[in-house]
Amino acid sequence: MKKVAFKTLGCKLNYSETMAIQRDFENEGYDITDFDEQADIYVVNTCSVTQSANSTCRRQVRRALRRNPEAFVAVIGCYAQLEPEEIAEIDGVDAVLGAKNKFKLLELFDDFEKRSEPIVYNSDVNKAVDFHNAFSADDRTRAFLKVQDGCSYNCSFCTIPMARGESRSPNIEAVIENAKLLVDEGFKEVVVTGVNAGDFGRGTDENFFMLLQELDTVGGLERIRFSSVEPNLMHEKIIHFTAESDKIQPHFHMPLQSGSDKMLGLMRRRYQSDLYRQRVELIKELMPDAAVGVDVITGHPGETAELFQESYDFIDNLPVSYLHVFTYSERPNTHALNIEPQVQDSVRKDRTHKLRRLSKKKRFEFDTSFAEDIRPVLFEGAEHNGAMLGWTDNYVRVGIPYNPQYENKILPVRLGERTKEGYLIGELTPEAKKEQKVIAELVG
Repeated sequence: MKKVAFKTLGCKLNYSETMAIQRDFENEGYDITDFDEQADIYVVNTCSVTQSANSTCRRQVRRALRRNPEAFVAVIGCYAQLEPEEIAEIDGVDAVLGAKNKFKLLELFDDFEKRSEPIVYNSDVNKAVDFHNAFSADDRTRAFLKVQDGCSYNCSFCTIPMARGESRSPNIEAVIENAKLLVDEGFKEVVVTGVNAGDFGRGTDENFFMLLQELDTVGGLERIRFSSVEPNLMHEKIIHFTAESDKIQPHFHMPLQSGSDKMLGLMRRRYQSDLYRQRVELIKELMPDAAVGVDVITGHPGETAELFQESYDFIDNLPVSYLHVFTYSERPNTHALNIEPQVQDSVRKDRTHKLRRLSKKKRFEFDTSFAEDIRPVLFEGAEHNGAMLGWTDNYVRVGIPYNPQYENKILPVRLGERTKEGYLIGELTPEAKKEQKVIAELVG
């Protein structure tokens, strides 16, 4: 059978969808190989978040054709939905599939032979109404489970509604079935993900809170995290339930984008800074050790020096743990293009650097506040310069001397100093060492 290689650009949701398509190919008998290896078919799953989407896509196509000039190259996903003609002009591309058709590669093509002209399958994004189950893994310990797709919000800077369509999701029963499959495959932790995961169940009698309640009952599933949830959808009952749950980890990621109410209005966000502060304060009141991650955009049109400083000060005074900072990037057909004044690129980058420095400071203070504490750590299998890394329940990176016996195990660890690589040096508790020694002897 032919060899096929995949390349994913963008978010964890894209990764989970790539893995779903890859599994379809595997089920049909295709050999899966690395993207840097010679293959007969290359599939590039694209992102549309930044202005560099075209150059990144073009670069990946060139990489594939260097390996095999006669390979069939398919470009799928968000950027393929937004700019199909632009992608079709890239030398060597054979197929372009948008939101509705990206899961139909095997159905639409049977020979995967090189073509003289690319075939474009692109339809109105509003026709992308089906939900396709997907999950992926970044290692053998935790998996990313897709529970929602699309977005019905219309933030000024974002192309996702145009690239993925309206918000939609499966029913809770389908999600639980997938979660059980992941448990059967040996995963200890599931990360619930989506474009706007908190909007799960829109238009139905189910919702995100109900989903979490059901996931909490899945036998064998030891850890649950949920990826980015909008502040207006992070209802207080979700925070209270997380505080009471033994499975849902004390780790929250809420996009803020700006700490200035004027900027939030320009961005067409659905909350103001006071609601965000209230959510963070409730989290820290109920779970003082919880990690809170923040998404922020710098340089959005209309962001003056004063408004940026207002946002910076707001974040600086919040008990949050780290930031994901994004530099604003112009995207076609978005409302932000009509807002003045535009911010110079050099100013955008300078503001990004300032917030990233603040993030490093916040992360350092959060991590080191747990020195000498004992926390549960789920260890991954890869070796990093003699160390084995894992995450605590509250999302602190921890490293111990490498021992493959500990892979995919949750063990109590005493936390120590922080290394220059950004993780805390850990040591298994005496009780854990003794227990693992006994297990090793029995297995041996």
